[in-house]
Amino acid sequence: MTAKEYLTLPYHIVIQHLNDESGSYYFATVKEFDGCMSHGKNYDEAFRNIQEAMEGWIETKLENGFSVPLPIEDNQYSGKFVLRIPKSLHSRLAIEAEQEGVSLNQYALYRLSAR
Repeated sequence: MTAKEYLTLPYHIVIQHLNDESGSYYFATVKEFDGCMSHGKNYDEAFRNIQEAMEGWIETKLENGFSVPLPIEDNQYSGKFVLRIPKSLHSRLAIEAEQEGVSLNQYALYRLSAR
């Protein structure tokens, strides 16, 4: 496949609005492409810039004989996984979930998704 053909595939672009010491801007990444990132003053600029970065990222991989990952298919994930944790952490999370009045699963989801 060529870089142009890869760019027609449904890759997962993530654009976040950030405010930090650099100011206010939009930061874009591609879930499937490690290290592929860009930014822009607004959402549209960040989107255009990440598309350009994606093309360069793909071209570099192909030119150097590396494979380009295909898009992650959302339906390959069930939403369930098994995680083993220490008994003390399990106990603490169960107590915190009870104090919040939610199930342990709901509380773990909340804690995992908090940034």
